Amino acid sequence: MQTEGPPLAAMEACGPPLAAGPLSKAQAEELAGMFKALADPVRLRLLSLIASHPGGEACVCEVAGAFELTGPTISHHLKVLREAGWVEAGPCGRFTCYRLWPGALEAAAAYLGDLAATARATCASNRRRPC
Repeated sequence: MQTEGPPLAAMEACGPPLAAGPLSKAQAEELAGMFKALADPVRLRLLSLIASHPGGEACVCEVAGAFELTGPTISHHLKVLREAGWVEAGPCGRFTCYRLWPGALEAAAAYLGDLAATARATCASNRRRPC
């Protein structure tokens, strides 16, 4: 499967946790673009369908039937997910197959996990306000 690669160059896995300090403008823009792509129920369902498909890879023709949308609309949503780094795409016969891109999922999970840990630590050290 050919990939375009994830747009996560600013978030090296070996770097410090993103919540250890404020996000840079570039990191904020990149994360916002990633999360914006997920802010659509069709796209969230597409990710779920791809992830739950046998082998973790699904052809566009295999997921399109789950929606009452046209083929071009499904392709548009998959393109948005691909450009945001959530999925990678490659040829499979006459169609295109998609699978989740682990780097994007890991970066988003790490960032949200860091924020949650910071919130827990702040809450535990500040007993004056209920959390």
